[in-house]
Amino acid sequence: MQAETVSSGEDSGDLKSEIKAYISHHLLDSYDFGLYSYTNDQGGHEYVGFPLPVILWDDGLKVFSSSKLHHDEGVAEVGGNLYRSYHGKIYNVTSTGGELKMDDHHHPENRVHLDFSITKNVFTIFLVSLLILFVFSRMAKSYKNSAMPKGVGRGLEPIIQYIRDDIAIPNIGIKKYKRYMPYLLTVFFFIWIINLLGLTPLGINVTNNIAVTLALALLTYLFTTFTANKNYWGHIFWMPGVPPLMRIVLAPIELLGTIIKPFSLMIRLYANITAGHIVLMSIIGLMFIFKNWLGSSLSFFLAFALSLLELLVAALQAYIFTMLSALYFGSAVEEHHDDH
Repeated sequence: MQAETVSSGEDSGDLKSEIKAYISHHLLDSYDFGLYSYTNDQGGHEYVGFPLPVILWDDGLKVFSSSKLHHDEGVAEVGGNLYRSYHGKIYNVTSTGGELKMDDHHHPENRVHLDFSITKNVFTIFLVSLLILFVFSRMAKSYKNSAMPKGVGRGLEPIIQYIRDDIAIPNIGIKKYKRYMPYLLTVFFFIWIINLLGLTPLGINVTNNIAVTLALALLTYLFTTFTANKNYWGHIFWMPGVPPLMRIVLAPIELLGTIIKPFSLMIRLYANITAGHIVLMSIIGLMFIFKNWLGSSLSFFLAFALSLLELLVAALQAYIFTMLSALYFGSAVEEHHDDH
């Protein structure tokens, strides 16, 4: 753990602008794992947290600690090159002052394109993946010696049975649900745990990163596509019971529908989690705007109630993603039924 002091610099404007900037920064990924910050007696910002490794490919491999970036307010000199982080991305700069060259659209130029850094989101994904692997490996081993799991496994077993009996079997079928159970269990617990971590003061926002929700939706799409039977593709490209001319018209629409389904998974998870974070942070910001016991107290209790609601949303979004994935798998392996 490290504590680092950064000069506060010029006045950042009025309080509302500061709150908006803080919310925007809270939603972004970062190159360090910040726990909290405060203003010291000299007016500088004191940051406490863990630096993470920055891995770049820029005229060769460049590996250095994110502490050299000084929380987007410093320049790191590595291998003769100068780097600066800005809005969650790293750019080449030409001077130690860190001035960025902007294009006509006011976007920074000279971005480092090959960035393999272990950011806060990547670190959290690795951590949750290892946690799931450890817990369920121990749970599986406990079944060899006893009919009942031990420890955490006892609390997880009813959830696993619910996913099997109320999600997988009804939507996929008793014959073929087992091949999809590992994925359904993994995606449910991964999304659920990630969402719960997003409600902690650690500032973890993995599922409000559209790249992460895209990867999850893409996995569902690939499982659906490569395990589908000929009946599934037959209904897409040559729908039975429809005149031949209409089949030609409907085929591209049905094919587009196979892409729209995982796209809706991606947007639904991303939008709900992002909206929840924005609303919650905005309500917390109202406590600093009102500056009186009545308004601040109301904002506090409203934020507390919304936090409890977000606990439900965290599980609900994991359930919806798992349920819809099971529906798509079920439609892909559904057996042909003769029309009477």
